[in-house]
Amino acid sequence: MSLTPQGTDDEPPADDGGQDGGRRPRRRRVLRWSATVLAMVILGTAGAGYLYYEHLNGNLRKDALNIGDAKDRAAASKANAAGQTPLNILLIGSDARDSEENQKLGGAKDTFGGTPRADVQMLLHVSADRSNMSVVSMPRDTLVQIPKCTDPASGKVYAASTVPTITNDSLGRGGPGCTVATWEKLTDIHIDHFMMVDFAGVVSMADAIGGVPVCVDANVYSHTSSGHGSGLKLEKGTTSVKGVQALQWLRTRYGFEDDTDIARTKAQHMYMNSMVRQLRANATLSNPGELRSLAETATKALTVDTGIGTVAKLYDLSNELKKVPTGRITMTTMPWEYSTASSGRVVPKPGDAEQLFRLVREDIALDGKDKKKTSQATATAAPSDPAAADDQIAVQVQNGTQSTSEAAVPGRARTVAELLGSQGFAKAVADTSALLSEEQTVVRYPSADLQGDAQRVAKALGIPTSQVKKSTDVSGVTLVIGADWRSGTAYKAAAQDDTTPTSADALNGSDTKACMHVDPNYTW
Repeated sequence: MSLTPQGTDDEPPADDGGQDGGRRPRRRRVLRWSATVLAMVILGTAGAGYLYYEHLNGNLRKDALNIGDAKDRAAASKANAAGQTPLNILLIGSDARDSEENQKLGGAKDTFGGTPRADVQMLLHVSADRSNMSVVSMPRDTLVQIPKCTDPASGKVYAASTVPTITNDSLGRGGPGCTVATWEKLTDIHIDHFMMVDFAGVVSMADAIGGVPVCVDANVYSHTSSGHGSGLKLEKGTTSVKGVQALQWLRTRYGFEDDTDIARTKAQHMYMNSMVRQLRANATLSNPGELRSLAETATKALTVDTGIGTVAKLYDLSNELKKVPTGRITMTTMPWEYSTASSGRVVPKPGDAEQLFRLVREDIALDGKDKKKTSQATATAAPSDPAAADDQIAVQVQNGTQSTSEAAVPGRARTVAELLGSQGFAKAVADTSALLSEEQTVVRYPSADLQGDAQRVAKALGIPTSQVKKSTDVSGVTLVIGADWRSGTAYKAAAQDDTTPTSADALNGSDTKACMHVDPNYTW
């Protein structure tokens, strides 16, 4: 996730193209704070209110929400029993050197006007009942499959990546809408909006609220003789950072913990939590000039999707965000492990990453304070295309019962295909071409038009809808019999574990004691 320093610091590994990252995620506080600030500013200008409102609208930069193919998009979130729906916002930090100010802050003169990268990516999930908020960060060095994207301005088509590609490259493939498409393809979480900020926006926002308190457990100076480092220099304890120093904090890798992008992500989480508290503490500002300045800063700092491209829509959105108590905000990092194919890169950690994504998809609070609800009741949104008649649903059944400790059960795919046939699924066939290894039985489908069919197959066999997955690795509805169903004709779903993986490194929004550990090699 990173916000790298001027020029060469906290730079990505060599094959990253030499462009540091630097984005910051404070968009949501901008929003919830805007609810008070913008309303007071506009109402306070009386007859000039409309003109000023239009002026603020003009400050906002807008772009398309999702520029990927329809087949790679996640289904819309499902409403709860009260008719409320979750809200998912992708916060993006761009390292664009597209202006004199951004170039000065970002350094690396030879990159001026170069392709921007999404060096901070955080998914903000607000629960349907607005009782809690979950934030999931993806390390910028994560390798993912970037889907096909089409630039809405030029019409240029960027082909889907054929090999795992660093996630921050997605922004340069047509804009923030490709970063949104990449997240939806990876997580199968529908994203409602995005908000993006650049170097200059980070600095101006920190200045506008008077600084953000951060803490280090020792004196730190992020600088090396070879030119690495953000330049951040702080004394042990808590310091209120703003301006360039705030940007340095968000971009620091060398000097925090193990000097990796993961440590930088943790520092960004601390900054976000602290900024939320600051914004809420300052929500009572009444000086018209101060309010006007804050409104100007907020609207100039943001690029948003067209769905929230006016002050009025941001105001409405902020009203939703501010309903969540600070103590119910949970910051997490996508569980990861180092890639075996590319040095210095990471990939989603099998099991744990999908567990975290599932909890968000199913609107289960990451702090564990939800009233108990079953995954089956909160799982998948209703399909846009209803299921066909059972005898018209083509199903391919595969044997995935092989595991590290047990051999595959012979003939298992044929047995379950015959079971489906006996239940009216006349087009169910066994695929005996390969023996797979799947820990849990899963029904996969390639596109939204087959989601209803896949859910119908799962229901017929008693498989939870949380085990129905969209995947471009299949060409039709595909049932993979996992190691959890090695025998019998009745599937018994294991009790669902709804706890947040410890590898997600959760941090509560009300934690005022969090302090970054300093690498002893960077103390002074």
